[in-house]
Amino acid sequence: FRLMGKTLIITYYWPPAGGSGVQRWLKFVKYLRDFGIEPIVYTVENPKYPILDESLQSDIPEGIEVLKQPIFEPNTILSFFGKKKTESAGFLNPNPSFFGKMVQYIRANYFIPDARKFWIQPSVKYLKNYISKNNIDVIITTGPPHSMHLIGLKLKQQLGVKWIADFRDPWTEIDYFNQLPLSKKAINKHNFLEQEVLLNADKVLVVGNTMKENYAKFNKNIVTITNGFDGEIVASETKLDSKFTITHIGLMNADRNPKMLWEVLTEIISENKEFSKDFKLKLIGKVDPSVIKEIEVNNLKKNVELVDYVSHSEVIEFQKKSQVLLLLLNNVPSAKGIITGKIFEY
Repeated sequence: FRLMGKTLIITYYWPPAGGSGVQRWLKFVKYLRDFGIEPIVYTVENPKYPILDESLQSDIPEGIEVLKQPIFEPNTILSFFGKKKTESAGFLNPNPSFFGKMVQYIRANYFIPDARKFWIQPSVKYLKNYISKNNIDVIITTGPPHSMHLIGLKLKQQLGVKWIADFRDPWTEIDYFNQLPLSKKAINKHNFLEQEVLLNADKVLVVGNTMKENYAKFNKNIVTITNGFDGEIVASETKLDSKFTITHIGLMNADRNPKMLWEVLTEIISENKEFSKDFKLKLIGKVDPSVIKEIEVNNLKKNVELVDYVSHSEVIEFQKKSQVLLLLLNNVPSAKGIITGKIFEY
């Protein structure tokens, strides 16, 4: 079937959410009207976003209908014992306290597929009524969080509505999945739910061909639509930094720590005093303490500039000014299938 008419997009991440999760469908919504598609967005009323970026509100087209319903997120309670709310799943604490271990175990084994599971039933009830009254042609769910796909699955089963499942990241092949303290029963449940989504969706969207190959045994109607960049935003020119700048944008967790790169940069600096004066390493976004420790061990601290989260418009400027943009992937078995959104902006 072709995407046309009224299309309901079910997403957890929506402005003022910042970070990578919001970009893909915010930009699709921005341009879908150019193709005769009227997007309607369904999202959360009271989200607990780890990162906020108010500047992204300007990308929402005028007159777009945005439906919101409240969500109960147990992370608020659990974070009292475990990770701070600003941390993401990619930043699992490698040395948690006793309570931290307990929280990680509860998160992994009782909130399947994720802590947004309590939004599934209320959303299905609300959207069944809305879809029936508003002539919705297609629904689209985007994950992670993969609870969004379970909303789509139930709406498909109960209404027979056309359904597209969009995977911005894999489910059981996501980089941190094997780091979770999952029981065998929990792993089996994740696999079952992932397959149910793939088997029942009318169409599956993925961001890369490796994901497409991995999912092909469950659904023959899979389309790769990569991430991209917004030409309207990146069009203006910017003057390069005066120093030789290497910049990394986004999360840098322990699995992305390029130890050999730090060693090589240290060697170059020790051999070339002019380079030492001229070199700047900019890390924009959250950086794991183990990365900072490695930088200090290699005596690079004086050449490093740490910048906490900034708005996406500022990120664009940092990218344009840098002589070299650093792209890192997690050192995990599924790395081949990971195509980060920053590739395209880079």
